[in-house]
Amino acid sequence: MSGDGTNGDESRRVGRRSRALKAVGLTLAGTLVLAAAAAGWAYWRLNDNITSVDIDSALGDNRPAKATPSPTATAPAEELPTEALNILVLGSDSRSGAENRALGGGESGGARSDTAMVVHLDPGRSAATVVSIPRDTLVTRPSCPLEDGENTSVAHGAMFNSAYAVGGPVCAVKTAESLTDVRMDHYVEIDFAGFARLVDALGGVTVTTEEDIDDEDSHLTLDAGTHHLDGEQALALARTRHGIGDGSDLGRIGLQQLLVKALLEQISSAGLLTDPAKLYRVADAVTGSLTTDTGLDSLTELTRLGRSLRGLSADAVRTVTMPVVPAPSDANRVVADEPEAGELWESLR
Repeated sequence: MSGDGTNGDESRRVGRRSRALKAVGLTLAGTLVLAAAAAGWAYWRLNDNITSVDIDSALGDNRPAKATPSPTATAPAEELPTEALNILVLGSDSRSGAENRALGGGESGGARSDTAMVVHLDPGRSAATVVSIPRDTLVTRPSCPLEDGENTSVAHGAMFNSAYAVGGPVCAVKTAESLTDVRMDHYVEIDFAGFARLVDALGGVTVTTEEDIDDEDSHLTLDAGTHHLDGEQALALARTRHGIGDGSDLGRIGLQQLLVKALLEQISSAGLLTDPAKLYRVADAVTGSLTTDTGLDSLTELTRLGRSLRGLSADAVRTVTMPVVPAPSDANRVVADEPEAGELWESLR
């Protein structure tokens, strides 16, 4: 009898262990399924956030030549790219959506390119040059293809930022290439709301201003010194023009370049790889207001680009402004200062 009871107790213990292990296994399997589903949903959402424009098809082959690949650019496709790259980055004052209007986009429809920068990545991608193009620069705006099959007219003495207004990203790229004779390998655009959300997702950004700022248009008032800004304040700083220096666009560009450096520092110190929730918030903020060319219109491509920049520090990023002089026809506008401007663009080819 005792032997039978012992065997029965042992069977019951084995049964309980089996059920417990099964429950643990089911819980683990369920957790993995939920994690995979969450990861899949996050990837789908971030990927779906991105808007793209097929600039290459719209512009065809009548463009500056691509930069000659460096010797290290012949690596297998699965390895990260290392060749030189030029990216036209625009900050647009889009009027679409209540959030953009509240942040200064205005009440009317449409948008303008409020900020224009050419980001040049050196071969190896461990150094970069960011060249700001003043939006008040007078240029010859080329004829640009429109979505309806028509073309815009060539315009002489047009402001650089008018290209985006009349022909969107395609015309912005074509005008930038016409001005610089540099091939824009990629196009990236972020609007008011996206920039503010990015700064907030990073936990703000710290900047040091050398003079007091009091700009009624951007609604920003800051004493000279170091400040930690939230997204709305950082956007106001990027838009400040009349409250600093001589009130020209060149003063605003200086503040924008200050912000670029500060954002790079913040991204480096944010610990994104060890904080998945924060990484997702940052990625959602970036992709939610992002327009790219079709070569960067997926989370996979954007991630690959980001990983290729892992050796790029804020100290290795040089910020400059295209050399300009007052326009002979209008003292409130500028034109490229030659030959200095041409020499700068030549260094990026």
